[in-house]
Amino acid sequence: MVTLVNEPSEILVYERPQSLTDAYTHYCPGCTHGVAHRLVAEVLDELDIRERSILVASVGCSVFSYKYFNLDSCEAAHGRAAAMATGIKRVNPDNIVFTYQGDGDLASIGIAETIHAAARGERLTIIFLNNAIYGMTGGQMAPTSLIGQKTKSSPFGRDLRQTGHPMRMAEMLAGLEGTVYSVRRSLHDARHIIQAKKAIKIAFQAQIMDLGFSLVELLSTCPTNWHMTPVESCDWVRESMIPYFPLGDFKMSPKLQSKMEHSRRG
Repeated sequence: MVTLVNEPSEILVYERPQSLTDAYTHYCPGCTHGVAHRLVAEVLDELDIRERSILVASVGCSVFSYKYFNLDSCEAAHGRAAAMATGIKRVNPDNIVFTYQGDGDLASIGIAETIHAAARGERLTIIFLNNAIYGMTGGQMAPTSLIGQKTKSSPFGRDLRQTGHPMRMAEMLAGLEGTVYSVRRSLHDARHIIQAKKAIKIAFQAQIMDLGFSLVELLSTCPTNWHMTPVESCDWVRESMIPYFPLGDFKMSPKLQSKMEHSRRG
């Protein structure tokens, strides 16, 4: 008697998310913008919200993000992503509207739009990349540049007395009543990337539940303008950025927490 052994079926371990296009990105080698794009795309696919999602792209290194996400998108003027997203969401309340912004965009020219969107509790999801520098324009000092950090516009290092302290946006926005979720994660290694994806998913779920404003700040690398290798950049995030920009949850509203616990039990 011959016993036939079934060959093991193939197991899919990797594929491009449907929410990403086939376009090659323009990002520099070692930049973690691409990692952030994939995390957002995976979450959109897993929540099955791609067809009703709208991206508001910002000005900065992510200015071409509308080419990389396979969904309805538009481009905002510099810093105005939260304002444009507000209008889109109010006209289309059943759509999932999110912005993808850098620190030079959100924390500088766009800080007023961001703060007031949060204060109003706009039903938006903000993906905020913090690489402590203006990347697209050649490496100038940003509101998030660290004390002593050398940039094109601070060649001797950021001076505390002259330019003040770097801004901690996740903590600032957590203090507003309209914010239901404000956290900071990092993209410098695999463990933290997994944690970042979980936070991004919660931020989108908060909008699906119609609860309020949510922000996920992601510490990102900029090897080109930091004048480092990709490995050195990841080390710099861990050794220099995280001590000043601590990772963690700065706000999860009781209502969001209750709904998340209920969904886990259900």
